[in-house]
Amino acid sequence: MLAKGCKVSRHDVNELLQFFDYKRRRLIKSESLKEVQGRNDQFEHIEELKKAFIENGFACLSIDTKNKELIGNFYRSGTYFGQENQRVYDHDFPSYSSGKVIPHGIYDMADNKGYLSLGTSHDTSEFVCDNIEHYWKEDLQWKYQDTEWMLLLCDSGGSNNCRHYLFKQDVYQLAQELQMNIVVAHYPTYCSKYNPIERKLFCHIHRQWEGVAFKNIQIVKELAEKTSTQTGLEVKVRINKKQYNTKRKYQQEFKQNIENYVAFGDQLPLWNYTVFHKPL
Repeated sequence: MLAKGCKVSRHDVNELLQFFDYKRRRLIKSESLKEVQGRNDQFEHIEELKKAFIENGFACLSIDTKNKELIGNFYRSGTYFGQENQRVYDHDFPSYSSGKVIPHGIYDMADNKGYLSLGTSHDTSEFVCDNIEHYWKEDLQWKYQDTEWMLLLCDSGGSNNCRHYLFKQDVYQLAQELQMNIVVAHYPTYCSKYNPIERKLFCHIHRQWEGVAFKNIQIVKELAEKTSTQTGLEVKVRINKKQYNTKRKYQQEFKQNIENYVAFGDQLPLWNYTVFHKPL
């Protein structure tokens, strides 16, 4: 503007930017990497399942595993209140860590309660099912005494992959142990952020962990236990030191006779099936 012989103040520029709707904005994760056939149908089906299970007083659980975290004096994003800055390593090499923590969460959708298992071994389907079993026997069985039905909402990949026979086999063993019929509904590929546990539990736990160096697993546990919201969210936390084998294979007998253990849904059977605690 000076080249045109006009002087414009910063205030005038700001007003013009606001007039033309220019403002500081953020990138929004909304563009799907790939169109997934049946995506909307699965979302509608999951909503129907959630409503039916909650209205009938059945257990409705959302499960997922957060990213692994190194234990040690490593940098983590976020801020904290303190009188001075804390000095941490300038690199996060695993060789300088004293281990890792694998946070696996379970969110009780009907009761707004969360459970976090801090694993120290590997994220496997056995690890997932062990956590569900422990939470059920410790807490949930007293809330849902008069039912034999449980709904699990989970992603399509990772340790609860919708295509893996081993996950279905471990869920069948869990169903036998708990004497429960377990309905499993997977969120479609690229849709993990819609899993309720992400916005109902993990985001609040993450807020507790911001800016804190995980020097030991006890710090991770104590901070997660302090998680709460104005809507009454409470979180129970357990450290799971059991060692899990990443080379386990499913039993051929289970795969060959899977129809005796698992009833696949008529609609989108890849993502929907029921595991009964007694052979069909």
